[in-house]
Amino acid sequence: MSATAPYAGPSPIRRPVAAAALLAALVSLVFGLLLAGAGPASAHAALTGSDPQDGAVVDTAPKEVTLSFSEAIAVGDDSIRVLDPSGKRADTEAEPRDLSEGGTVRYGVALHSGLPDGTYTVAWQAISADSHPISGAFTFSIGAPSETTVALSSQEAGGGPVGVVYDIARYAAYGGFVLLVGGSAFVLICWRGGASALPMQRLVVRGWLTLTAATLVMLLLRNPYTGSGKFADAFDLAGLQSVLDTKPGAALVSRLLLLGAAALFIAVLFGTYARREDEQERKDLTFGLAVGGGVVAAGIAATWAMSEHASTGIQASIAMPVDVAHLLAVAAWLGGLASLLVALYRTPDIGSAAVRRFSAVAFSSVVVLAATGIYQSWRQVGSWSALTGTRYGQLLIIKVALIAVLLAVAWFSRRWTGRLTDTAVAPSGGKKKAAEENTAPDEASDDVAPERAAQLARQRAVLTATKKKRIRDADPERSGLRRSVLAEAAVAVVLLAVTTMLTSTEPGRTEEEAAGGATASTAPAAGGPVNLSMPFDTGGRKGKGTVRIDLDPGRTGSNDLHVWIDGSDGEPMDVPELKLALTLESKDIGPLPVVPNRLAEGHWTASGVQIPMAGDWKIDVTVRTSDIDQVTIDKNAKIG
Repeated sequence: MSATAPYAGPSPIRRPVAAAALLAALVSLVFGLLLAGAGPASAHAALTGSDPQDGAVVDTAPKEVTLSFSEAIAVGDDSIRVLDPSGKRADTEAEPRDLSEGGTVRYGVALHSGLPDGTYTVAWQAISADSHPISGAFTFSIGAPSETTVALSSQEAGGGPVGVVYDIARYAAYGGFVLLVGGSAFVLICWRGGASALPMQRLVVRGWLTLTAATLVMLLLRNPYTGSGKFADAFDLAGLQSVLDTKPGAALVSRLLLLGAAALFIAVLFGTYARREDEQERKDLTFGLAVGGGVVAAGIAATWAMSEHASTGIQASIAMPVDVAHLLAVAAWLGGLASLLVALYRTPDIGSAAVRRFSAVAFSSVVVLAATGIYQSWRQVGSWSALTGTRYGQLLIIKVALIAVLLAVAWFSRRWTGRLTDTAVAPSGGKKKAAEENTAPDEASDDVAPERAAQLARQRAVLTATKKKRIRDADPERSGLRRSVLAEAAVAVVLLAVTTMLTSTEPGRTEEEAAGGATASTAPAAGGPVNLSMPFDTGGRKGKGTVRIDLDPGRTGSNDLHVWIDGSDGEPMDVPELKLALTLESKDIGPLPVVPNRLAEGHWTASGVQIPMAGDWKIDVTVRTSDIDQVTIDKNAKIG
């Protein structure tokens, strides 16, 4: 078998249905689970403090509200809003003032003078330095807590359907980059004959198309992703212009420009380069393509480094080139692995030399990944407690475990590679027989019409490819290598998904730094959903039943309340009137009335129930079952 033989005509060789189904199912399962469990992208800048603090009760109205963050953020006119108990703006609606000093990031908004007593809600939304949207809300009270009509959206910044589509585009962009760069490197370094193989061409072109489409989607959705969360705003020209003025927007535009250069590279690689027959000319063109392609690939990788984790935090000037090297190593390894899988299953011509060259490339990539990964882990995690106690650290442990599994499978692949020979594909006498078959039609070319001769030539090509496939599949070493590479690819799919998840997860170092400022933190106090069950008896006909209450998330700030009433027979029970009140007796706060709305038979709900302070709250429930039959029951619950 010639390692540089072109791929002739439509090949009858097809990827086994079972292998394709396995990979497709695995991709769908992994990404589905990750998307379902991840929710909105975690914040990468954290709120570390405020004045007034969350849940505080101040004697006199402050002149301004200030918020402190763990790292630099980008703010706009409505990034910080202060709402009075009726929901009206209590701030002057001016752009937040930058009050940062030294390493402290702080912003403030001025309040109107003469604000009345009551509970005020502070809602904020911004963009962290590594391009991810962040948001939150808390309350404070002037004089004494009061009821508030403010009902904030439960959707976090970067969440909702827009956030899901944006996350899918982010994952697709990484996958496209891996196939584009890794597939091109595989052809240039490992198997130059692959430039003429149609399956290899399709793999690289599909990688380019996927990366380009994903980048366009991210650029259009960037405005609603960081703002309104509405798909319609993707076509807002003013919003798009504001995106282009940001660092993430500039990175996405730069990526599109570099993809234009990548398209030219692909055209030369699978056009001029594939047709070169002179060895010296091909060698010179290989060098030029390697240099030019390497520059374009590094530039595309830099569009991630300049706008995400590497661009902010400690040692950014070192972290960005390290991140570029890390991404290129990932692409060379995983993209080359995908290329090898396609070559083994879809082409009859790849030889043992090409497989061994990829083995060397994969080993070098793993060395680079280990070195850059250790540095990135130290930079983003920083401590053993962050490694085990934060989501980022836990994902990193999973990633390391997957790499270990992948290396173990790769060890088996290297064993099969060592046994691989080309004699099974081109046995003794095979070339002579093929030559005789190929010359036979030339001798009879005068006796048949040109159309018939072309048809016979296509049939002979299909027959030859089928024979090659039969001989190749009978080779136990090559079959073993295909199975081993398929297993590697399966693990690589999971590894790439986890790696992508790390880009949308708050670094462990940042999370711990934010937790360190707990004494001044405005994040809602840790708590959990409150679930209560209280029997009642109004004394009248059908006056017995049970009230079940769920308060979620069961902490300071805004909560959702659900109340169910079951009759003595266990069935849902409707009543003419239901009221609740919350009292924090230790602080003389309350009673704070809550009037839920009927949602369905026996089910009432209320949103935006404000808990201004953590403590042991008494929950009074008044149930009226007729014009004269009524009872009030109560139970204490620890909230916050």
